[in-house]
Formats: sequence, C-alpha cells, structure tokens
Amino acid sequence: MQHVLKRNRNLHAAGEGLISLVSIRNGGPELNFTETLPTEISVKIFGELDVRSLCHASLTCKRWNVIIEGSDNLWRSHCLDTLAVCHREVDGDRSNGLSWKVTLVRNYQKSCVKRRWLKGKYSNIRCAEDLPQNNMCDLDVETWGEILEAELER
Repeated sequence: MQHVLKRNRNLHAAGEGLISLVSIRNGGPELNFTETLPTEISVKIFGELDVRSLCHASLTCKRWNVIIEGSDNLWRSHCLDTLAVCHREVDGDRSNGLSWKVTLVRNYQKSCVKRRWLKGKYSNIRCAEDLPQNNMCDLDVETWGEILEAELER
C-alpha cells in the first residue's frame, strides 16, 4: 500500500500558520495528521495556534479534542500571556491547584478587556451606557485602579 503525503493549505478552520498533513491510501479513507504523526508532533502543531483557534480545533473531532484537552502545555503558553495582564488572578488560580487550561479559561476574557482598557480603546467612553456589552466582564477594584491610572496618564 502506497502512502502519499500532501499539504493541505485550506487553513480556514484550523487557524493561520497550521499546515495539516493528510495521508491518502489507495482507495482508502483520508487520515488527518494526528493519526499519522506522533502525538508530540501534533501537540507542537497545535501549539502554533492562538487561543480562539485552539478552542475551535478542539471541537473538530474526538482525536483532536483528546490531544488538545490532554496537553496542559498547550494552554500554559497562552496562560502566561494572560499572566502578563492579570498577575493576581492567574497566580491565585495556579496556587489553588487549577490546571493551566482552567486558569486560562477563567482569566482570558478579563485579560482581553483589561488589555483593551490599558491600550486606550475605551478612553472615549463617558458613561455606563457607552460600554460595549458583549466585550465586558467583571473586573476587581485593583484592576479598575490600574485602568484609572492609565486613563489619567493619557
């Protein structure tokens, strides 16, 4: 039986930068790269995805979900990015024994909102009615203090 590897450049569902390998057997079914490569290599490929793409990829099929959900290191690097914005929250979750993924899920939206505030995206907001409801989440008093300091410096 002959195996031919080809590159599939349709990156729409898997995220940019990911090249999926497809193994085709003569007259046989197509296998995705996670079925043909060692798990460690699949984890490295998934490690190139951003958080949103990683979450979407975990919904693609059972095999991808098992690999993505089972690799705490995939979530660790993204969680460390969140740590740069939400120090107290991430440190607290990790000291409470939560996994990298749970810590990331608990703090990701908060870090995105906080990052936008600190960059000045919401500097033109004058009242609560001007807040974009879909992009907001609860922030603690210390975070609001940091945001206020950043706004006063502008």
